[in-house]
Amino acid sequence: MSHIISAAQLRAQAATVLIAAGSSSEEAATVASNLVLANLSGHDSHGVGMLPRYVDAVLEGGLKPNSGVRVVLDTGSLLTLDGQRGYGQVVGEQAMALGIDRAQTHGSCIMTLSNAHHLGRIGHFAEMAVDQGLVSLHFVNVLSRPVVAPFGGADGRYGTNPCCIGVPLKGRDSFVLDFATSRAAQGKMRVAHNEGRYVEPGTLIDEHGRPTIDPGVVVVPQSNGLFGALLAFGEHKGYGLAVACELLGGALTGGGTWHQPTDPAVRAVVNGMLTILIDPAKLGTQATFEQEAVAFVDWLKAGPVAPGFDAVQIAGEPERATRAQRDVDGIAVDGQTWQEMVAAGRKVGVTLQD
Repeated sequence: MSHIISAAQLRAQAATVLIAAGSSSEEAATVASNLVLANLSGHDSHGVGMLPRYVDAVLEGGLKPNSGVRVVLDTGSLLTLDGQRGYGQVVGEQAMALGIDRAQTHGSCIMTLSNAHHLGRIGHFAEMAVDQGLVSLHFVNVLSRPVVAPFGGADGRYGTNPCCIGVPLKGRDSFVLDFATSRAAQGKMRVAHNEGRYVEPGTLIDEHGRPTIDPGVVVVPQSNGLFGALLAFGEHKGYGLAVACELLGGALTGGGTWHQPTDPAVRAVVNGMLTILIDPAKLGTQATFEQEAVAFVDWLKAGPVAPGFDAVQIAGEPERATRAQRDVDGIAVDGQTWQEMVAAGRKVGVTLQD
């Protein structure tokens, strides 16, 4: 049975657990707000359901509360940053603030961030950039249990490796494209498993490499102790983009790529991210950019609407609509996820109120 909880209440509950796990009140507020924003946006996979894993990661030592981003190299338009295993929601925002400042000064910034704990919804960082009139591109790798099979492979070899692109639109809400390079995010499989739902065919293979619709194969160990795997979206094309995210977000950032046996007991999720920020105002094409970008979006929306759809949309619109609705109606947290949150609170001496 789902619990309907207001965003404000959910933020307060999450922050209470984070503080008990060692975070300052300021850090706890930042992380809790980010998690709840993901829920509000319709991405429950990156919302408060991650809290139990964060608590476990803190207790095992893989996540370091109150750690900030460290500048390794700063040449102005090039930044090399180390997240020092801090909360990704915190070090990610710190990194973006530095990158945005450099892009506004120099016209562009190429920034690498390594060794950050789970960054959460990457679209949040793109939203930070487009709010300042900047274009942003993000390529992310995931150092955790490998849950995605390579095209033509039959077991997990890498993470969900998200890619994100943000583009400001003059006088309009921005274009924010944010997606896992797997057919679905791992967190969405956790949510589906907790809710007792099956998923679409073509999303998963089981521990034997056979197609399945049971999300549990990538959430809990199977009878032989192994896990199944997610498949890449778009077959070889999504797989190719996932490899690019691993090479750019992992190898180029210095954070490392995945090439080792799995330890299911490790709860930390470590991300590397390559970010490219561009200021159209300094590129010399801003007037044309603003005009052509809006003209193209209008062209898309002026076409006929296909059966089964209400309108032609662009990336970012569904999230904004869901935010407005859930801000009023509250956020549904399934019973299993709520129990996992309550158990996480108990581990650090907190009793969550239903």
